[in-house]
Order: sequence, then structure tokens, then C-alpha cells
Amino acid sequence: MVSVPPALPPVNTDRLRLRYAEPRDADALAAMMNEGISRRLASWPVPYTPIMAADRISGVRMAAAEQRALPLVIERRSDGAVMGWISISRAPGEPETALVTYWLGEAFQGHGYMREAAPVAAREAFARMDVARLRAAVQPDNRPSLAVARLLGMAPMGEGRIWCPARGREETCLWFELPRERAPQAQAAAAATAS
Repeated sequence: MVSVPPALPPVNTDRLRLRYAEPRDADALAAMMNEGISRRLASWPVPYTPIMAADRISGVRMAAAEQRALPLVIERRSDGAVMGWISISRAPGEPETALVTYWLGEAFQGHGYMREAAPVAAREAFARMDVARLRAAVQPDNRPSLAVARLLGMAPMGEGRIWCPARGREETCLWFELPRERAPQAQAAAAATAS
């Protein structure tokens, strides 16, 4: 039997709190998932129901218990609003590699929240998961996500294809990588953002 991980102590920035996803987050995550956000993600289809969100949370929490994932919600400290998601999960067949997925609800976009959250999540992934590298797959026209990959110090790896179960097809993406040895750049970015 897989045990559910103890709650990760919340990690705070100036405006945000990153914490383990919990069952109570399912309604908020489902309510934010719409066509505009889903089209940028491989595995978050629309419609996205609270039951689907609860299943996802349950699955990633079990993966976290085995140190295969770091499932984080982004919460605004001022009012506790759930704003979005960052999940870092070991790549299938590549235990030294973790894949980063991140998104914000539309009401929270354009305020620099992901620039504040992503470096902290990257730092926590290297500290807690003992991986050699982080990778992200970004659609070529997704400028905000491309900016986050650059902020983290991720180097371009080139174009690739990924399977997107949300749409039942392969899609073109640009791959980026941050090796552990370059992680201090992510940590410095996190420290600068938090101060």
C-alpha cells in the first residue's frame, strides 16, 4: 500500500504560497480549466470536472509518496485563492529526468505570478526529488511559457513531438532543459523574486 505523503511545508514568496495539492483543491482547479488553458496543456482536457481533478490530485499525491512527483498548487497568500498548478514528475523510463508542467487560471495571468512561483518549484524539485535535470515541453507560440523556461535558465533542446491525451493527437513542441549543475541560476532567480 502506498502512503500519502505528509503535507509539504508551504513555501512562501512575497505574494504566493506553494503547497502540495490536496483533495480540497479539486473544485478550484476544475473551475479554472477552460479551453484557453487546456489548449496549452497536454493532459488537462475540457470539460474538466471536479471528479477528474480529484483523481489527478490523488494520483500525483501517490506519486509524491514514492518521490516521483512534486504536485504543487499556487495559492495567493493575501486571500488563499488557488491560482494554478505546477507539477514536476519523473519522466517515464528516465528516473534522472523530471518534467515540469505549469499553468495559471486566466484571472491570474499577466501579473508575474508564474515568474515568482516557477523558480521556487524548480529549487524544491532539485532538493526533494534528487533528479539530474528538469525538462519542459512548450508550444512554439506560447510566449508566456517560453519566458518562464528562459527565466529558469532552461536551455533549448530543439523541436519535438509529444502525445497530448487532452486532444488525442501528437503535437509539436519545443523542449527545454535545466541540468542540476545550472540550478543555481534558478535558485538565484527565486531569491531575487522573493526579495
